[in-house]
Amino acid sequence: MEVYNAMRHFADSWGLLAMALFFIGAIFFTLRPGSKKIADEAANIPLKDE
Repeated sequence: MEVYNAMRHFADSWGLLAMALFFIGAIFFTLRPGSKKIADEAANIPLKDE
């Protein structure tokens, strides 16, 4: 039971902080300047003829 409480405390505090930072980083990575060109190129990969 002691391990469960320790893991629950960790998930409630540091785990939540880590998930929030990851979410903010993912949003920033997606909306950063210059990402539109890269996303458009990736979206057109299936449509390219070899």
